[in-house]
Amino acid sequence: MPVILLMFVTGGSQVIAAPRPSARPPAAAITVTPAPGSPRARPDRHVRVMVTKGTLTSVDVSAGGARVPGRFDRARRAWRSTWTLTPGTEYVVSASASPVRHGDPPSRVVARFRTRAAPHAFGIRQTIPSPGETVGVGMPIILTFTGPVRDRAAVERTLEVRLGSLRSLGSLRPLSSLGSRLDGAWRWVADDQVAYRPRTLWPARRRVVVTAHLAGVRAAPHTFGTADHILSFSVGRRQTSIVNTLTHQMLVHRDGRLVQRMAISAGKGSTREYTTTSGVHLTMDKGDPVRMVSPGRKKGEPGYYDLMIDHAVRISNSGEYVHALDNVWAQGKVNVSHGCVNARPDQAAWFYDSSLRGDPVIVTGTDRRLEWWNGWGFWQLSWDEWRKGSALSDPSALALPWSTK
Repeated sequence: MPVILLMFVTGGSQVIAAPRPSARPPAAAITVTPAPGSPRARPDRHVRVMVTKGTLTSVDVSAGGARVPGRFDRARRAWRSTWTLTPGTEYVVSASASPVRHGDPPSRVVARFRTRAAPHAFGIRQTIPSPGETVGVGMPIILTFTGPVRDRAAVERTLEVRLGSLRSLGSLRPLSSLGSRLDGAWRWVADDQVAYRPRTLWPARRRVVVTAHLAGVRAAPHTFGTADHILSFSVGRRQTSIVNTLTHQMLVHRDGRLVQRMAISAGKGSTREYTTTSGVHLTMDKGDPVRMVSPGRKKGEPGYYDLMIDHAVRISNSGEYVHALDNVWAQGKVNVSHGCVNARPDQAAWFYDSSLRGDPVIVTGTDRRLEWWNGWGFWQLSWDEWRKGSALSDPSALALPWSTK
């Protein structure tokens, strides 16, 4: 029969019993950021999961039913989402950690939070190339945003360029993982526009996918990206043309083989505007015909012209084209044009039909240099000069989740 000890004191009595041992808390405490239950988390931050002891065995994060990518640190004590968060979206985080002491149960947490909506939306208004377009090996990637970008580094860090085969997108890899030959970098060319070019020309017959992970990125005060943007295009055969204004010849090479030799007549050079620019041009667009009007001259003034020109392929923004003209007497002999490259009509038609946007056209022999900002004259800059226009300290490196940028 159990014995109960009673201790009588003034004012009453109490029963003294041995205290129950308390359950040991799990050794691994998992924390989630943003705070679980938050109704207005900042979208320009990342999901972070950390454990004070032990290691994380699994982390699954989803938003709207879609998996959120991320990675662990080397010790598997922390996990961070790769990109920022979509505004106005509910996130679900499920994480587990291994026990530290024998006999401890594994730790697990399930958390939910919601990001705040974007006061002002931000995205991409136009892309060059066009989606699905096949382009030449010199083609730049140009993204025009819906408004000015104040935080250029934040936006540029979201831009990912991947290269793969034309047969399968499953082989896509970051450009930075394919060796220095395909390093590339972005350069800001306007407040709302950024351009990308590789260090050297693109390899022929490859697929390129550009992903702008803009969701949640703060581009300007109260302005956030609301969705990611994906652009896919193909690089076609390698076609380059060399125009020699001194010998009045144009040689077209395709995949290393000479496929066309054209007698041409270039700018007569009587004024700066009538001098063909020397440098690496890119074919930009074409028309058949294109209306060409003399710059800075009115009808009736000397040198005025207003003509419809056949098979015209534009190579700059200063009015330079490779086009057809029936002045065969001058082609191959003398430069008489207003700055364009004239060719025999049948050969100009051939060049027109065979050109893709982004084909390099290299002009030599004149004293007027193509400016890098004239059309797509981006290859006029050296690699080091081009990289100076980036907002990142190492623009050719792919930003990783654990970088401090």
